[in-house]
Amino acid sequence: MSSHDEHPEKPDLKPPSRKEMSRRQFLTYTLGGATAFMGAGALLPMIRFAVDPILHKKGAGDFIKVAEESKITDEPQEFTFELKQQDGWYASTATLTAWIRKNEQGEIYALSPICKHLGCTVGWNNNKATPDEFHCPCHGARYTKEGLNLAVAPKPLDQYKTKIENGWVYLGDIVPNTEAAKEA
Repeated sequence: MSSHDEHPEKPDLKPPSRKEMSRRQFLTYTLGGATAFMGAGALLPMIRFAVDPILHKKGAGDFIKVAEESKITDEPQEFTFELKQQDGWYASTATLTAWIRKNEQGEIYALSPICKHLGCTVGWNNNKATPDEFHCPCHGARYTKEGLNLAVAPKPLDQYKTKIENGWVYLGDIVPNTEAAKEA
């Protein structure tokens, strides 16, 4: 007898009913899943940052009570007011200024004191050489009562949205000057 004959033939082993995973496949799936999870963790905040402003509803803006309507004249007057701000978890209060007056039709409007040249603060009637004008002390920009630019500055002073309610003047967002356009 040959050595081959001494051992009875082994019966055919059936493969398992489910396919088994090799070590290499297991590591590939595990590392791929972990990489995808970490990548999503880094990518999702960026996507939210880009999409979040689109999801917020744009309101009409907040109006802040600034001055009594009866105190407003045709001469520009400086009024300061406080604006509460929320930047993330940091809450602060900004002190802002507006020049408020009535025009010839009796309408109340308010101008921003920020010069359109380089952002300095303008003052009313503070230059004896050019009376009855807004004057910027930084670079000599000049504006009319309505905020129309006369010298140096490329644009008119911006104005605040205004609202009159219960005898009070309320100021809202800053918008491009419409009063100066009437004068020009």
